[in-house]
Amino acid sequence: MARISLGRTGITAEQNAFGALPIQRISFDDAAALLRRALDGGMDFIDTARAYTDSEEKIGYAIADRRSEYTLATKTMARTPEGFWADLHQSLKNLKTDYVDIYQFHCVGQCWKPGDGSGMYECMLEAKKQGKIRFIAATAHKIGIAEEIVESGLYDTLQFPFSYLAGDRDIALVHLCKKQDIGFIAMKALSGGLITNSAAAYAYIAQYDNVLPIWGVQRPHELEEFLSYFDNPPAMTEEMRAVIDRDRAELSGDFCRGCGYCMPCPAGIEINNCARMIQLIRRSPSAGFLQEKAQEKMYKIEDCTRCGRCMKHCPYGLQIPDLLRKNLEDYRRIIAGEVTV
Repeated sequence: MARISLGRTGITAEQNAFGALPIQRISFDDAAALLRRALDGGMDFIDTARAYTDSEEKIGYAIADRRSEYTLATKTMARTPEGFWADLHQSLKNLKTDYVDIYQFHCVGQCWKPGDGSGMYECMLEAKKQGKIRFIAATAHKIGIAEEIVESGLYDTLQFPFSYLAGDRDIALVHLCKKQDIGFIAMKALSGGLITNSAAAYAYIAQYDNVLPIWGVQRPHELEEFLSYFDNPPAMTEEMRAVIDRDRAELSGDFCRGCGYCMPCPAGIEINNCARMIQLIRRSPSAGFLQEKAQEKMYKIEDCTRCGRCMKHCPYGLQIPDLLRKNLEDYRRIIAGEVTV
């Protein structure tokens, strides 16, 4: 397994990094077991966020006593200096640590810079001066903003969606980070669960020696799958290329990654699942998606008022009401037996 260097930070990490968003869905003790097993198995980079409910607390609860064994990255959704400091202090308390290695502006809508009047970048500089953070970073979903972040030279790492569904502009961004000596952290390497072959996902990203993928882990078998790649890293074979080509053909065009930034919906629609329901049914065991409870969630789409709130918050610029309606139409055909899955 390769070690990835995060640009000018000097941080290196095993190519399997632990994404801690999913552990907010499990108990403290289950999360602790996963995190300890991850460290024991060789993972040494953990990414979380203040916005991931109790994810930070679970990390502090589980592995604060092993702080020297892992690089820690977290994020703030704050948009004011007051919110920045409140988030940072709370994160340090939750994580039971004196410092964060990589502190990231979370899902930014702009590239904050010194002197821009917001005071946000100055907060990062002060936090670094105080020793509370080591490196200044940002995460983004919009390619134009990501490019501006990299080109500014102000940030040490960038976190951006990257998988084998990436387009030419996304790949160019990876190369730009390498040229600028900026670390590239890949979120959504499984594209929000739509990529179901983790070996193919790993093999694709392994072609880029400056990309550190973070894998969202919730269950022990998922963790063991990624840990197995330490001794047997998947290679880019013709079979793997065939899987990737097939998935690219199926998932070309606009699709929902399930990031959830569109939520909550004023009409109570579970957008982040309903807008990609047909893809989930076709790419995963379908029984759970066809039960009565799932049907009730899908039929909530009928309550959509097209208020536009979800589109305003979607980082990918999707026409969400149209995606919802199309998924509902196809879903009804499946329930009626008109279409097989």
